[in-house]
Amino acid sequence: MSLDFDRIIERCGSDSIKWGKYAGRDPGIIPLWVADMDFAAPPAVLNALRRRIEHGVFGYGGPWSSLIEALQNHLASEYQWQVDEDWLVWLPGLVTGLNVACRAVGGPQDEVFTATPIYPPFLSAPQFSQRGIVSTALTCDNGRWEWDYAAVEAALTPATKLFLLCHPHNPVGRVWREHELREIAELAERHDLIVCSDEIHCGLILDPQLRHQPFATLSAAAARRSITLMAPSKTFNIPGLGCAFAVIPDAALRRAFRTAMQGIVPHVNVLGLAATEAAYRHAGAWHAALLDYLRGNRDRVEEQIARMPGLSMTHVEATYLAWIDARRLCRTRGIDNPQRFFEEAGVGLSDGADFSRSARDQRSDTSGFVRLNFGCPRALLDTALRRMHAAVAG
Repeated sequence: MSLDFDRIIERCGSDSIKWGKYAGRDPGIIPLWVADMDFAAPPAVLNALRRRIEHGVFGYGGPWSSLIEALQNHLASEYQWQVDEDWLVWLPGLVTGLNVACRAVGGPQDEVFTATPIYPPFLSAPQFSQRGIVSTALTCDNGRWEWDYAAVEAALTPATKLFLLCHPHNPVGRVWREHELREIAELAERHDLIVCSDEIHCGLILDPQLRHQPFATLSAAAARRSITLMAPSKTFNIPGLGCAFAVIPDAALRRAFRTAMQGIVPHVNVLGLAATEAAYRHAGAWHAALLDYLRGNRDRVEEQIARMPGLSMTHVEATYLAWIDARRLCRTRGIDNPQRFFEEAGVGLSDGADFSRSARDQRSDTSGFVRLNFGCPRALLDTALRRMHAAVAG
């Protein structure tokens, strides 16, 4: 099977949430919002799923020794991270992990910190767990998103128990460097915080000179106060198969996490487990080809957005998501909702307001931004960019 990322796979009328949102709309709206890609899964994954389906029995399942070995080898080869089997907690999804972490750390009325803009479940998970939200805004100076460590320090209170970190960052596309992670680790040490690090996009580093470093690998002290959430779902485009995992080196923290799961977290999908082993063992060539293709799409988006009056964006180091600043367009054209503006032009983007909603810090307002998913065939992306250009030029 060829690795043809240009092939357009019909998803209209399927079970796709991404495409179903605009079903029947005329003219057809190109959906570039929710974070799944429009590419077929790796051939090795498809073959593994066929073999598993041919078995014919789909009972309750759990991870097996060769799957665990494949995961351990992957973490060791990619990140020089030696992970004990006991550290692993399997989950049906990464968002589940965020919610369990909020329940496992602290108690009702305690607080969870995160920085905006941020993937919306970071803002909803604390509320679902009866925790308060403490937030500050990332800063963007000279075209680069950064931490405001002084603002983070000032925002933390004695009630803050958990730091939710997005690494690499969704939606701004930053790969946090070691010195940035060490600043966070020192904050966590001073304030006795657990750091839950969402690293689901760690396999989507687009700049070849950059490398992902798991937060837990900074030091033994960082590992002891860490919950690392990972999954093959974004990297290998298998989110609907529902398989993720937490790496929790500290035994007491791991027990608290497992206790918080009891009665509410189901078994992991057996097809997801089979796909995970195949992805980590046999999909390396597909993954390398994917990164090359996504780099080309990223470069296309950055080049075209720079030509659109009123729009700007920073360089995307990782993920397949572009965080586009439309505030100048809104001011000059009197637009109150850029997501709706582009939707009317035939392009479905994510509403930037969702990435700061519920945050207390007024500086966190992101209502003038939109997020674009460029994980799609290039012809589809080019059509969407032409529609956006026509809309802003009009």
